[in-house]
Amino acid sequence: MTTTAEKIWVNSGDSHVWEPKDLWTANLPQALKHRGPHMVRDGKHDIYVVDDEKVFFASASMIDAITPPGSADLNLRLADLDEQGIWAEVVFPSVGIWLSVMKDRELMHQSVKVYNDWAKADMIDRSERLLATALISVLDFDDAVEETKRVAALGFKSICLPATLPDHLEYNMPEFDRIWAVCEEAGIVVCFHVGTGSSKLIVTRGPGGALINYWETTIPVQRCVTHMISGGALDRFPRLKIMTAEAGVAWVPALGDRLDEAYRQHNRYAHPKLSRLPTQIIKDQVYSSFQHDETALPAVIAHDYQNALWGSDYPHLEGTYPHTQEVLHGLFDHVSPEVRRRVTLGAFEELFGIGMPLAKAA
Repeated sequence: MTTTAEKIWVNSGDSHVWEPKDLWTANLPQALKHRGPHMVRDGKHDIYVVDDEKVFFASASMIDAITPPGSADLNLRLADLDEQGIWAEVVFPSVGIWLSVMKDRELMHQSVKVYNDWAKADMIDRSERLLATALISVLDFDDAVEETKRVAALGFKSICLPATLPDHLEYNMPEFDRIWAVCEEAGIVVCFHVGTGSSKLIVTRGPGGALINYWETTIPVQRCVTHMISGGALDRFPRLKIMTAEAGVAWVPALGDRLDEAYRQHNRYAHPKLSRLPTQIIKDQVYSSFQHDETALPAVIAHDYQNALWGSDYPHLEGTYPHTQEVLHGLFDHVSPEVRRRVTLGAFEELFGIGMPLAKAA
């Protein structure tokens, strides 16, 4: 247990919540209830089932390890935040992340609405500290635009789009401009969380598989950023902000270098033409969260990358709970007060408009 005097108070750019077990099977339209996402325990494994398809298997012991009481009981969650020194947090779903593997338009459209209505009632209305991300279906652009407008009106500050899209879609396609326009106008942040949009998370088996597969989850979010810069979306919508969650930070300036080189050296082939270099677009509009990365703060300092957010990834195994303060002191005790404030509080406040009470921030 840490004392208040010792705490580094932060905002978190990444966390997760366990939804009610019957959220979709109880709340979808009658004809769709039996196809709703849910999780079942089969001996030693928990199985994520989406539209009657088994999309992911996890050991029951691992699921139990990432299910502290506060991950499902939101009143206890606020107590966990206080104890860990976290004021506000962006909250992503758990089972709901798998909605993005659906192939049926109506099922997905109705399923995201069920989740968003629950997130509004149980998180956003409960506390300004719980910044639930809204889920959006990309199976139909009319549905996506309609739901993005709806959640903006409900008070959501961000939407979560899948890092891996269906085969016929890419984020450099101009059809997505309809979504970007709504988000820019409403001040909605577009989030890409690692590991979303595909049930094929096991890329490699055998020696090193656990590390290789973990690393592979970061590649699609880097592709999302690359497409939105290179395809001109961020240039066309200069007030649009995007954030990659749980993806780390040091790769972001390196990506800018690579794209600057390509744009400069291959400019005659580059279309559309950009009004700013990719590195400047990144500094203006691209944010990313990390939890343990020792390279994150050196990248912030050396490359003047001001858009790094710390995130707890509560309650996942790769997250910092219940050792958040130990992690924070290891990261921030030896950096300047300006860098510490920017990464722990400032970038989050800028992106989501949520500030911490001055008494805690002092």
